[in-house]
Amino acid sequence: MSFAVPWWAWVALTVAIAVMLAIDLFMHRDNHVIGFREAAVWSAVWIVAGLAFGGVLWVWQGDEAAGAYYAGYLIEKALSVDNVFVFALIFTYFAVPAAYQHKVLFWGVVGALAFRLVFIFVGVELLETFFWTAYLFGAFLIWTGWKMAFQHNEEVHPDRNPVVRLVRRIIPTDARYHGDRFFVRLDGRRVATLLFVVLIAVEATDLIFAVDSVAAVLAITTSTFIVWTANAFAVLGLRSLYFCLAGLLRRFTKLHYGLAVLLAFAGVKLILSETPVGKLPIPLTLGVIVVVLTASIVWSLRATRGAQPAGEEPRTPVGG
Repeated sequence: MSFAVPWWAWVALTVAIAVMLAIDLFMHRDNHVIGFREAAVWSAVWIVAGLAFGGVLWVWQGDEAAGAYYAGYLIEKALSVDNVFVFALIFTYFAVPAAYQHKVLFWGVVGALAFRLVFIFVGVELLETFFWTAYLFGAFLIWTGWKMAFQHNEEVHPDRNPVVRLVRRIIPTDARYHGDRFFVRLDGRRVATLLFVVLIAVEATDLIFAVDSVAAVLAITTSTFIVWTANAFAVLGLRSLYFCLAGLLRRFTKLHYGLAVLLAFAGVKLILSETPVGKLPIPLTLGVIVVVLTASIVWSLRATRGAQPAGEEPRTPVGG
């Protein structure tokens, strides 16, 4: 499936995303601690915006384009929950003050959008130029699904991330927080704060997630416009989703199995697209996504019935 997208549609979409990001940044310029009610309201706003854009696609390009968008949006939204889990570990590990977490996530989302835009155009070009890349991407998604299902509980060490270690080695870093600032001047020289190290850890983590999520949506469609919008609208609500779910993550103990199934399904779907079977129908894809997500959520809630989503004690900030 492909359709011509005029230049003004790309410009309008870019302006709309920039305006939404600017509004979000302006509303949280005072670094206040975000409560559950505020996060829930913002999450509802982002979800309504994402669903409404699917309606616009429906009117503009028909049900097939809208169905592909909704399937990609649901997969990306579901994978965002795994992002939230890792972000919570990073914030706990570095003992990030609650008032500064939104700023880190905001700039993390900006970086995530940039990563995904690059990956989308590169991925589409590869799939359309070399048919065998579908087998590579498909095998990668199946392997990622297996790893998520059976190695999900491995301990994460953000300070051991090679990107974080490289940044600390190249950029002079102070092992303390200085308000919400990423850089400060100490003893006459400009140094990065611990908050900047946290941002790099978040960006490096999302870079890995971006590869999985973009490949999963490319299994549904290679329309750059649909893949980009599905990723963008799902990622825009990532900050609010974090503040909604951070304290409830212990209830979603089985969700990673559902995500693993979806990644493996996307891999199989991508491989089949280059065989006589061809691309699986969009309604079938949507049905599998909804059923798997619903089943894994219900399984999680039943398995943790009566559990209290108590938070962990913050750790001591990691030094330089």
